[in-house]
Amino acid sequence: MDDFLVKFFPDVYRRKQAHLHETDYCKYDNQVLTLFTSSLYFAGLVSTFGASYVTKRHGRRASIMVGAASFFLGGAINAAAMNIAMLIVGRVLLGVGIGFGNQAVPLYLSEIAPYRIRGAVNQLFQLTTCLGILVADIINYFTDRLHPWGWRLSLGLAMGPATAIFVGALFLPETPNSLVERGHLEEARRVLEKVRGTHKVDAEFEDLKEASQAARAVTGTFRNLLAVRNRPQLIIGALGIPAFQQLSGMNSILFYSPVIFQSLGFGSSAALYSSIITGSMLVVGALISMVTVDRLGRRFLFIEAGIQMVSSMVSQYHTGTCHG
Repeated sequence: MDDFLVKFFPDVYRRKQAHLHETDYCKYDNQVLTLFTSSLYFAGLVSTFGASYVTKRHGRRASIMVGAASFFLGGAINAAAMNIAMLIVGRVLLGVGIGFGNQAVPLYLSEIAPYRIRGAVNQLFQLTTCLGILVADIINYFTDRLHPWGWRLSLGLAMGPATAIFVGALFLPETPNSLVERGHLEEARRVLEKVRGTHKVDAEFEDLKEASQAARAVTGTFRNLLAVRNRPQLIIGALGIPAFQQLSGMNSILFYSPVIFQSLGFGSSAALYSSIITGSMLVVGALISMVTVDRLGRRFLFIEAGIQMVSSMVSQYHTGTCHG
């Protein structure tokens, strides 16, 4: 948003308005702006180590609540920001919230879901993420017209879902898996009976206890991933797929989609509008995946998505050069 650039990055705004003979990517070439943008992702990466400890020692529910509280504080600080330091602090807190949430929420969903629909339930996380991107694009489109404080509203509205997550987590039961891991067997059985809606959970409860005992017996977890006997399946599944999914750059493309559309000749508002179309396609894709994942399987969707991503990237390949 231009009002945001005028207040915190006036040099970038002037360069943007100068219509220099260079790509829009180069117009946004500013180290502090890059620090502001990337601090969220760096904080998310680092915070996953703390999230792992909290999720294991104190449960999935606790980790979700920590993430929600951090996200709320980040949104509040960004909305009230008076200088770049406040922006970066708020951005870091948002990153911590993402680090905790992205680890705990999918794990919670997969552990609480019945076997027969586990894939669909786990896809709820991806669906709501895509819906969040779409809603954010719509909010940005309208708040861009509210001068000069629309950007504050856009950033501050992040407190809404953070509050909903925190309050909702207060009423969530801990997952039976987490309770078994921490030795609360009686409570784990009560929760399992409640979420399954029946007292006939003996077989599943025994499976949870056996899995927990087997997990405790494992030593050198990270070394085991690299053991010869686990190649290539664990390397591909545990490390390769998530790593290459992120290294494909799709998240960066989504994040910078307004700039991409502007570089194609769209105006500021039109670029935000075009981002809404992109966000809508994300939601459609998540819905299709949610409906088909338990019938067609995870492997089929991985292959289909890989072919689709490669085809899209080849067709949209673009290069540009910067001028001083």
